[in-house]
Amino acid sequence: MIDWNAIDTVLLDMDGTLLDLHFDNHFWLTHVPQRYAEAKGLPYEAAREELMARYHARAGTLEWYSVDYWETELELDIMRLKEEVAHLIQVHPAVVDFLGWLRREGKRIVLATNAHHKSLTLKLAKTGLEPHFDAIVSSHALGCAKEERCFWEKLRALEPFEPARTLLVDDSLPVLDAARDYGIRHLVAVRTPDTKLPPKDTRGYPAIDSFAELLP
Repeated sequence: MIDWNAIDTVLLDMDGTLLDLHFDNHFWLTHVPQRYAEAKGLPYEAAREELMARYHARAGTLEWYSVDYWETELELDIMRLKEEVAHLIQVHPAVVDFLGWLRREGKRIVLATNAHHKSLTLKLAKTGLEPHFDAIVSSHALGCAKEERCFWEKLRALEPFEPARTLLVDDSLPVLDAARDYGIRHLVAVRTPDTKLPPKDTRGYPAIDSFAELLP
C-alpha cells in the first residue's frame, strides 16, 4: 500500500486512528447525555436529543473538540466525566509495533490531533504512547481544526514537512479531504475507528483495518 522510500514524515491522528473511537462515541453519545439528564432533571431521551442537535451545530469546528467549550455550554465537569469511563480508552491493535518500526526506519513521527489538550493529556497518560512521537500538535494550539486549510499551513510552519513525501493516517474523511486539498500525497483512512461498530465506507481512500497492514 505504501512505498516507504517515498515517505519522510508520518502524520498520525489519535482518536479513531491510534485509539479506539469507542471511548469517545460512548462518552459523547451515552455518558454525557446521561449525566446531563441527571443534572438538568430531564428524561434521558430528551437530553440526548438536545445534545445531538448541539453537537451537530458545532461539528468540524474547534469548539466541537474543546473540553472548555462544552464545560461552559453544558455546565458539566467534562474531564471528571471522562475519568469515569477512562477504562474504555484503548490503543488499536498493532499501533505500538507500527510506531516502533517507524522509529527504527528513521521516519519523523508527528501526532496531529483535534483533541483538546486536556483530553490529550488524559489519553497519553492512559496509553503511554507519548514517547513514540517526535512532536505532538493539537489543533487548539494552532487555532484551526484539521478540517480547515489553515491547520495544515500552520502545522507546516511549526513542523516542516514536504507534502509530497508525507503520509497522513486518519479516520476522518473531511480531514483527509482537507489534507489532500493541501497537497499531502499519501493518505490512508481507518476503516473501523470504533471497534464496536461496523467498518465504514472510506470513499475510495486506501484504508486499513489494522496498522499491521502498513508494515512491510
